Amino acid sequence: MRVSEAAAAFTAHLAQVRRLSPATVRAYRSDLADLATAAGDPELADVDLETLRDWLWRATQRGDARSTLARRTAAVRSFFGWATESGHVAADPSLRLIAPRRGRTLPAVASADAMRVLLDEARDAALDGDPIRLRDSAILELLYGSGMRVSELCGLAVDDLDLDRATARVLGKGGKERVVPFGLPARDAIAAYLRRARPVLVARGERPGPGLFLGARGGALGPRAVYGLVAHVLAPVIGAETVGPHALRHSAATHLLDGGADLRAVQEILGHASLGTTQIYTHVSAERLTATYRLAHPRA
Repeated sequence: MRVSEAAAAFTAHLAQVRRLSPATVRAYRSDLADLATAAGDPELADVDLETLRDWLWRATQRGDARSTLARRTAAVRSFFGWATESGHVAADPSLRLIAPRRGRTLPAVASADAMRVLLDEARDAALDGDPIRLRDSAILELLYGSGMRVSELCGLAVDDLDLDRATARVLGKGGKERVVPFGLPARDAIAAYLRRARPVLVARGERPGPGLFLGARGGALGPRAVYGLVAHVLAPVIGAETVGPHALRHSAATHLLDGGADLRAVQEILGHASLGTTQIYTHVSAERLTATYRLAHPRA
């Protein structure tokens, strides 16, 4: 069995058995395809530690980020662990493969005041009743108000909402379902979208689905469109050239902790499997506190 054939079987296993998110499966598929190309798609049993080291070295020469190299290391380790357990190879060549140490980068976060201005402007722009502006206002409010992932937002159906309780049922990573709360401004924006905008968008489509958020032609709204929306309104606020919906998730988590929310409660809201993933936001809050101190205290 060649590497490309084994990679296809492995990624199918990730999607169908381990039920990893489509984004994770795509990333692993891309990493393993790169390995197959770089090594000349050899027989799986012919791949050794030096093959893997050479593959990572080429990636460093290309200038791949350390986070990318770390993910690729994790991908081949998981791949060959599966191949060994499945009997496709007798020994795992990735056991001694060392991942480059990842530098910790704190997420980009907008201030609470900046978010208030941004969301108010989106709400005011939608007062003319334009269905796209009503939709965009609801999207921004819901992403920030709930901290959900863009994939979770795009996967929402109308029936997943409970406007009376201001909650949404989302399907997170690994097919795990959870209920997330959102605030009253998000509830009002969603209600306005459902009442005044979504019926207009439904009428534009030939086969509108049950998805909550629809595109301009009535079809399902995809993550790329949401990225474009968020980048347009949020990049000037954060001062970054590339910013996406995850920045709203980062901002929501940081502002929850700044407001005194319990770390485990924030973990549940975000759908993190590990508390350690959530703890990065405590570092963000600490850095913001330190910056404020240095600006304000006469003996700083």
